Amino acid sequence: MIKSELVQHIVSQNPHLYQRDVETIVNAILGEIVGALARGDRVELRGFGAFSVKHRPARTGRNPRTGAHVSVDQKSVPFFKTGKEMRERLNRT
Repeated sequence: MIKSELVQHIVSQNPHLYQRDVETIVNAILGEIVGALARGDRVELRGFGAFSVKHRPARTGRNPRTGAHVSVDQKSVPFFKTGKEMRERLNRT
């Protein structure tokens, strides 16, 4: 599902809301999550999961084509860990 499909799904479930308002709300929520991660904060949505940032140190890598050693700079990557309720719902038989 892409963001526009999510907006359409929410609008279809809530006909009293305008699509532009739902789109603004979805963008605001996602923007707040991204902003918090950029500040280094953790975002936890109970029952859904937690977003956090993992820091990867600089290292020496290898070019698979030539075999030459290359330096890889340190970087920060987003990380998502599912919540207990979501895991249980996904693994229901």
